[in-house]
Amino acid sequence: MRVIGLMSGTSHDAIEAAAADLRLEGDALVMRPVGALGTPYTPDLRARIAAALPPAATTVEEVCRLDTGIGRAFADAAVRALEELCGGAADLVVSHGQTVHHWVEDGRVRGTLQLGRPAWIAEATGLPVVSDLRSADVAAGGQGAPLVGAVDALLLRGRPGTPVALNLGGIANVTVVPQGADPVAFDTGPANALVDAAVRHFSGGAAEYDEDGRGAAAGRVDPGLLHRLLQDPYYRRPAPKSTGKEHFHLPYLLDALAAGPVGRPEDVLATLTRLTAVTAAEACRARGVTELVVSGGGVRNPVMLRMLGEELPGVPLRPSDGLGVPAAAKEALAFAVLGFLTVHGLPGALPSCTGARRAAVLGSITPGRGPLRLPEPAAAPPRVLRVETVPSD
Repeated sequence: MRVIGLMSGTSHDAIEAAAADLRLEGDALVMRPVGALGTPYTPDLRARIAAALPPAATTVEEVCRLDTGIGRAFADAAVRALEELCGGAADLVVSHGQTVHHWVEDGRVRGTLQLGRPAWIAEATGLPVVSDLRSADVAAGGQGAPLVGAVDALLLRGRPGTPVALNLGGIANVTVVPQGADPVAFDTGPANALVDAAVRHFSGGAAEYDEDGRGAAAGRVDPGLLHRLLQDPYYRRPAPKSTGKEHFHLPYLLDALAAGPVGRPEDVLATLTRLTAVTAAEACRARGVTELVVSGGGVRNPVMLRMLGEELPGVPLRPSDGLGVPAAAKEALAFAVLGFLTVHGLPGALPSCTGARRAAVLGSITPGRGPLRLPEPAAAPPRVLRVETVPSD
């Protein structure tokens, strides 16, 4: 089955699309990635998404308009992927949508909202669409995040020691896969969320992110600011846990900056980058990490990776590309896998990772133009993910 996965993360800058051929073979799920591409949001749509995110106020009318605007943007990305990656032929689209609110109270997730109406994708491509993948896990008592934990566990299972997958998006999350024990996954805190917020603030909106970590490289870590940021109770909460920009946003950062003297903007960027490294590394170290497999936008920030390595001396750190999964496309591929599991009647979340009472089959299915025909339900879930590389010409 050829599946297109669509993902836009907490950085809300672009829609990542990835296509893969997927099949079940014994106890293995076999994935052959066939390509990936990114489609940036238009400046207007990105600005409207940012303006609607907490702690800002918005209206139901604007939520409706965003649901349509994001849905049409995802549809355009799906059409591009269908034509440019799949030669016009695919079987399924899986859309994560754009998270605009992740409702957490006292450590418990009460609800989660991703916008991007899947009907636009189904109409544009003619293909069935799996969407709203987080809600079933939340309804079963889970965090609804990080859902990539189930895919990480399949990918890393059987590797020696205690491998950990670390995704550095707007929020950082880890999946720990120890031998002889259930995997654990959770959000460790901000990865790029506060760095991006600081860059936009200090540049007056002229820049969106710290390109190649240059700002952080030109600064020095401010011990006082780092200490204040590390006092956040989130870091001491037990897993499973999840967070988002509802918590780590610009007003949060401005409060921290106002609480004590701070140096240059470059020092703030260096400190925020070190915050990501310290909190992610502590989460890994506490669980005996022996190998760190990194993916997400933070892989393109050499300063963030260097600081992470400094916090985890002696631990091999490698991009997920080394396991056959392109770091920039890993989340889109992960959601393609989750949608594939859904249409085969298989759960896509692990209770040990999300805290749910049971392993839920994820998502809702929107039919394409033709009759909806699902595969025969699989007899058992896969135990490992095997990645096949595309033969070179």
